[in-house]
Amino acid sequence: MPNPLLKTENISKIFEVGSMFGAKKHIKAVENVSIEIGENEILALVGESGCGKSTLGKLMLALLRQDSGRILYYLNNGYKDIWSLKGEEFKEYRRNAQLIPQDPYTTINPMRNVLSALTPPLLHYKIAKNRKEARKMAAELLTMVGLVPPEDFFKRYSCRLSGGQLQRIAIARAISVKPKFIVADEAVSMLDASLRIEILDLLLNLKKKIKTAYLFITHDLAIARYFARDQRIAIMYLGNIVEIGKTEEIIQNPLHPYTKVLLMSVPIPDPKIARSRGLPKLKSLEIPSLVNPPPGCKFHTRCPYAEKICEEKVPELREVKGRLVACHLL
Repeated sequence: MPNPLLKTENISKIFEVGSMFGAKKHIKAVENVSIEIGENEILALVGESGCGKSTLGKLMLALLRQDSGRILYYLNNGYKDIWSLKGEEFKEYRRNAQLIPQDPYTTINPMRNVLSALTPPLLHYKIAKNRKEARKMAAELLTMVGLVPPEDFFKRYSCRLSGGQLQRIAIARAISVKPKFIVADEAVSMLDASLRIEILDLLLNLKKKIKTAYLFITHDLAIARYFARDQRIAIMYLGNIVEIGKTEEIIQNPLHPYTKVLLMSVPIPDPKIARSRGLPKLKSLEIPSLVNPPPGCKFHTRCPYAEKICEEKVPELREVKGRLVACHLL
């Protein structure tokens, strides 16, 4: 990939948990993760709830600071650590890296209407010269996300908007500053099934118009396959990336045992086809403790193929059949 827009190098994030008077415990939410995202590319990040997907997204947006490793941003023909950026450079990074949050109902301050939610970023980054121009741009943004006529939505508060409308406004606000990189964190998980494809198609159409890259976070492989078709998928398990590759190659021929098990969770209407898939069954349904994860490969306590080496040594992410996989058995 020539000159990725954003890349991480062995980043880790540890959270301290525990009561005020009890012993403190540590959770490795993200551990030694290295990924790259190119300009105008989609990377779908898939894994179970609690595996560190959202934390990784926040680290890449500089909403959290990593404990180790580096996050590099391609700026002025070279890479710079995002935490070394100062002044106007950091302000530019903040503008270029935006978030579409998971919960549309927390998107807008309930005390502010839609217009007052959309115009401040336009004025802050001097995209609009004045309030009149900002209002015009806000109308264009609402039209782009399918909320027409826009004037009908300007004075509405969140209590008068549906979940789908709130999510569209979240998208409008994210693209308002013309970002180069968007983290879509479970952007459709709280929407009705009838709205999901509509919102995904909206995001894909906007990608063509504004030429932005996406880190698309989801726990649903079917949604990831639809959104990142002809792009790439990264599979995450308990803070580690276990497989990265082209979407269809991973779906059609998963290599890591965890990826194979994830595919089992995708329902197939025909039971005969479901039984004929030949995918493995987990040794255990219990997810290991995040406070005290198992040694070696974290998946070995559930993996149907685990051997002695899996219990003793952490597998490295290495190239196998044109993709990156972290498994001793390949």
